[in-house]
Amino acid sequence: MKEVPVIELADVSKIYPLPSGDVVALDHLSVRIDRGEFVAIMGPSGSGKSTLLNQIGGLDVPTSGTLKITGRNIRKMSDEELTSLRLNAIGYIFQKFNLIALLSAYENVEYPYILKQRCNDTTGRVSRLLEDVGIDRRMAEHKPAELSGGQQQRVAIARALVNDPAILLCDEPTGNLDTKTGAQIMEMLKDLHRQGRTVIIVTHDPAVGDQAERIIRIRDGRVEEA
Repeated sequence: MKEVPVIELADVSKIYPLPSGDVVALDHLSVRIDRGEFVAIMGPSGSGKSTLLNQIGGLDVPTSGTLKITGRNIRKMSDEELTSLRLNAIGYIFQKFNLIALLSAYENVEYPYILKQRCNDTTGRVSRLLEDVGIDRRMAEHKPAELSGGQQQRVAIARALVNDPAILLCDEPTGNLDTKTGAQIMEMLKDLHRQGRTVIIVTHDPAVGDQAERIIRIRDGRVEEA
């Protein structure tokens, strides 16, 4: 029996109605991503990458078609169920890090853990994850503004992993980093993939995309045929 894909879009369209006319962001798009794949989604500006990212991340729902995440049709899910799916199944890593400025690095990583477990971490998981990504205890006490871009992205990776998600969704994860630091972050993501994670990277950088196992190219809201 064939395994259920971790992400499956079938004939998905996303249309934004505007006074000047409807904008078709995704146009009958079909994509399948299997568990454990390392996939790059690429395309020019305005191609629909960001819209596809929001669909895959459960941040938005299709206008039409079917989108299943870990086998569940998100168009049939309530807001509460979608929130639970995002909290439990998906880890997000963003270009601009999206860390909470008032919290320390440690507290940023612990925050989604508290949302899920309804208590502070007493297991040591947060500290271990920070150590795994190269953030020592002293750095973990600092606020994001007191850390370099590379350090902030490492904290963001630890935060993405704290609830042990099936999917890592990375939006231009090296876009705000210098070449050397970006390469280090990519090595970390490839190592997470080798550990069995499904890693999906949205990028415009061919050097980043070429490190994935498979590239899905998007243009005008459709998958470009190879």
